[in-house]
Amino acid sequence: MAKTGATGLRRIFNAGKYSWSGIKAAYCHEAAFRQELMLCALLVPAAVYLGDNLMQVMILIAALLFVLLVELLNSAIEAVVDRIGDEHHELSGRAKDMGSAAVLLAIIVAAMVWLAVLA
Repeated sequence: MAKTGATGLRRIFNAGKYSWSGIKAAYCHEAAFRQELMLCALLVPAAVYLGDNLMQVMILIAALLFVLLVELLNSAIEAVVDRIGDEHHELSGRAKDMGSAAVLLAIIVAAMVWLAVLA
């Protein structure tokens, strides 16, 4: 990708635009991202209701955002691997499995955070 030469506020604006495009692409093409986003839509209000203070609310929401963040990275890995080719390759499978494992660990971390805050 060629550099645009944008600096300052224009560069920040462009970065925001590219980020929004990535979120839209994940929503359109990744069922897991849509499911996790819908779960966040249900759990963010629950975090506001269940948290005893602002810090707890922020920790609960951050744990949910962490899952979305890791899912975006996993989806990016899968897109790059799929772009390379359809044939089975041990390293491609390993990369996809590791991305999936990262999502699982992020979900476990989020569950642990929610259990710890609510206990």
